[in-house]
Amino acid sequence: MTQATEKQSRLRAFHEKFLVEVREVPASTKRKLYTWSAVLIAVGVTGFVTLLVLVASQGEVPGLDKPFHEWLISTQSGTVTSVMIWLAVIFGPVSLPIIALVVVIAWSFFSKHFWRPLLLIIGLLAGLIVVQVVTRLVGRERPPLDQMLFGSDMTPSFPSGHVAGAADFMLLIAYLVFSRRERPRIAAISFTVAVILIFIAGISRIYLGYHWPSDALASVFLSLTVLGGIIALDTHRTMRVTGEKR
Repeated sequence: MTQATEKQSRLRAFHEKFLVEVREVPASTKRKLYTWSAVLIAVGVTGFVTLLVLVASQGEVPGLDKPFHEWLISTQSGTVTSVMIWLAVIFGPVSLPIIALVVVIAWSFFSKHFWRPLLLIIGLLAGLIVVQVVTRLVGRERPPLDQMLFGSDMTPSFPSGHVAGAADFMLLIAYLVFSRRERPRIAAISFTVAVILIFIAGISRIYLGYHWPSDALASVFLSLTVLGGIIALDTHRTMRVTGEKR
């Protein structure tokens, strides 16, 4: 291969990274993904708005916030607390963005197309912006300072930024990476793992005394909305029904 040919090959590979990958699928597959997207957005918006109305009008979700919070606080022990602090650091505002940045850079470098890493960036930024705006508008107080086990935090608590960040990252990775696999079982396993990790992230924030249960739950509903939007965008841009014109 001559130097000119090699240079053209590198330029072509670089150019292809910014082309949207197109996949031919049956019409039923495209409809199914649009349906999942609509369901996720509907569930996410409905759940979040319901919690928001209750928190704004009553200051809590009756039967959930105080009973579950008090029960979880009562289970505190030295070993469990150490584990929960470690989890809080991993899912925190320093470690998680670094992990996400490393994933995006590595993925962009090794992937043929930049489309899916770009969707991950869009989803994470959208989730971050929404959480920052909502927390300041609602201004909900956190649990008492003497219950916080990893330093004081006076910022608003609804929804939880830790949980939202973890949920956005886990769910988007599960969809963008594993849903492309031919075997549905792989996607099912990846989403199951994502749900477990999100649950652990939420429990850790409540256990450590920084959030009410409805804070964590509201974050999950927001993340479902973000996931639904990303699925719709990805389906619209990358999927072409077999036989239809571009």
